[in-house]
Amino acid sequence: MRSPLTICVLTAGLVGHLAWAQPQPDRDADLQALLAGVSEIAAPGWPGCLAVYGDQAFAVVTGKSGQAHTPVVAAAHYDRGRIVALGHNGYFGRQALSTADTGQFMVNAVGWLAAGRGARQDAIKVAVQGLPDFLALLQEKGIAAEDIAAPGWTARLEGYDVLVSTALPGYGPDEVRAVTDFVRRGGGLLSGDTPWGWLQLNPGKSLTADHGGNQIIAHAGLVWADGGLDRTGPRGFVTDPRPNRLVHAGAALAAVLAESDNAPLSKEELAQATWSITQAARAVLPGDTIILPRLRELQQLHVAEAVPGPDQPLKLDQPLLRLALTLQMEQIKQAPVDQVTAHPSAALFPGAVPAEAPRVTRTLTINTAVPGWHSTGLYAAPGEVVTVTVPEAAADQGLQVHIGCHTDTLWGLDTWKRCPEIVRWFSLTQPVTRAANAFGGLVYVDVPGDCPLGEVTVEVSGAVEAPYFVLGRTDPQQWRTLRQAPAPWAELQGSSVILTVPSATIRNLDNPVQLMQFWSHIGDSCNELLSRPVARPRPERYVADVQISAGYMHSGYPIMTHLDGADLAVDLEKLRTQGSWGHFHEIGHNHQSGDWTFSGTGEVTVNLFSLYLIDRCCGLKDVGHPAIKPEDREKRTREHLAAGAPFEKWRSDPFLALYMYMQLQEAFGWETYKRVFAEYDALPEAERPKTDDEKRDQWMVRFSRAVGRNLGPFFQAWGVPTSQAARDSIASLPVWMPEGFPPDQG
Repeated sequence: MRSPLTICVLTAGLVGHLAWAQPQPDRDADLQALLAGVSEIAAPGWPGCLAVYGDQAFAVVTGKSGQAHTPVVAAAHYDRGRIVALGHNGYFGRQALSTADTGQFMVNAVGWLAAGRGARQDAIKVAVQGLPDFLALLQEKGIAAEDIAAPGWTARLEGYDVLVSTALPGYGPDEVRAVTDFVRRGGGLLSGDTPWGWLQLNPGKSLTADHGGNQIIAHAGLVWADGGLDRTGPRGFVTDPRPNRLVHAGAALAAVLAESDNAPLSKEELAQATWSITQAARAVLPGDTIILPRLRELQQLHVAEAVPGPDQPLKLDQPLLRLALTLQMEQIKQAPVDQVTAHPSAALFPGAVPAEAPRVTRTLTINTAVPGWHSTGLYAAPGEVVTVTVPEAAADQGLQVHIGCHTDTLWGLDTWKRCPEIVRWFSLTQPVTRAANAFGGLVYVDVPGDCPLGEVTVEVSGAVEAPYFVLGRTDPQQWRTLRQAPAPWAELQGSSVILTVPSATIRNLDNPVQLMQFWSHIGDSCNELLSRPVARPRPERYVADVQISAGYMHSGYPIMTHLDGADLAVDLEKLRTQGSWGHFHEIGHNHQSGDWTFSGTGEVTVNLFSLYLIDRCCGLKDVGHPAIKPEDREKRTREHLAAGAPFEKWRSDPFLALYMYMQLQEAFGWETYKRVFAEYDALPEAERPKTDDEKRDQWMVRFSRAVGRNLGPFFQAWGVPTSQAARDSIASLPVWMPEGFPPDQG
């Protein structure tokens, strides 16, 4: 173990040779040129992130990543050339260019980039790859711009001052080399990409190894990185104030290393510095020589201490430990199977496997007509290899094996109660695949959609048995033995819902049949409310975790809950007598439709499922959440109406808005909701509402016609706006109001 003195000496040495430990070059002139006349730029879609770490690179505009900021636009000098990179390819489209000052910024960027070659502003020549809207903007501004999206374009680059392209991610080695040389010799490069979207569209690939754009701009000390950014302004991202110096990962690292009692970083500064360093550590390319060697040295100093767990979390005020773990995680993700070892934190979460537990071989039949995860009832011990064998005809057909069920990543959270990423996937490209995960986990076979293979026999060897109950297949008497299987995580599978919980929660579970019949009823009832067949493409999944990426629970595949959610999920008595608003709410999100959910009601219409499940599956009313108690409903409704029924208040208060939907249910029953939802399901695309105004109008009109009553005055009483044309269309129906509504305000 190193002594404190040794650590101090080594750290001091690092500070001494970090280029960014010295004052950064003055970027005021660069920012002034880029941001002249620009106070805000657009936010097309959900823009992605850039990581900035080279001493010639700098942030231009930032967005929000939780409490920290991250570049959405960054720039750099590289040899004689210049680069501007944006976090979304949509910045080159007409809508973004016409939003706020985006068009002005893009024209500024072209001018700044051309200055690398000393081109006069009236003589700039720009090569544009596709992007007709942006090409039109430049030509409108009198800039000589041409489309060069044709074979052999790289040979013509030297005739231009600036290249504009969003095709960089797909560049091959020759194109990467040509564009890199173009920039080094003084050319300018303007590009945008949505890195999180690229990752989704390119499963199995990485931003560090396979993204052509990063192979180019990384030379300048900036790269596209995973993650999305929240707005800082009403239309997108504001440019004032200028980016904080600690958004630059190099400056952030220097500040952390140089921190002393005389100049400590504030809590906010430390949070920003930690985020910037972590983001860069995850995004930097493996062969980087700008920042990676320094990060590796720090990793060696601190990795032994970087062992997060439920009772020993890593926080933002531990930047070097988080850095060490981040680099280690990147290595773990890429490690060959034979080099995978158990991570020390695996024993803390998700848990250790007894050394004496038998390693077994199991043969399973996978029905590939069902997409998604297929449970095997087996668990891979941390760091141990399992072997998966499939028929030759099933190899390289999109099947995967993954180890671990805790798919939430925690990178953006202030505290890590476990390692931020603990699941690993392996494609079954060969008949025999060896897989391992440093954290261990339940073993799954993952099936892509529309897989044509039918039933496939899969053999898994080298894993340990997990408690695994399948409704209608597992003998309830055998369950008393199976529930003692040695793996730390268990699964209970019904026809429409699967629960993944710590094994400790089911060791004494005597009634898995009744429990999973209840949960199957929950899943079936969601489809029942929508008037859909109860059979579904795949079961819904709930997975309990020591820490999740957002909220107390969140929807998705799987639905994620905290560990106390596992205790309730297997307590049939409590479920029947109290319900579980959280569990029912999240599965409701998985069944919501945007056709009948307008702005402000995302957390409202979902609770129709909560109410329906509590009613139909638990036989309860006015329970599940304190806000739906009659006395609370009456009080809050009166206050809202007395204030003039402001729509902004209505749509910002989910339970206040829910009361309106509850009145409709109490008057007309669930069967009306079912008919209306079925009507929406059957709509041809041309008739589906596209705007919020259309959604409100259609909801009022369709519900009114379903019940044969004019609900226009009812909507108006609640303050929910609808059009005169929509109200006129139902004017011939008799007006309806709930009895005693609106209540007497006297």
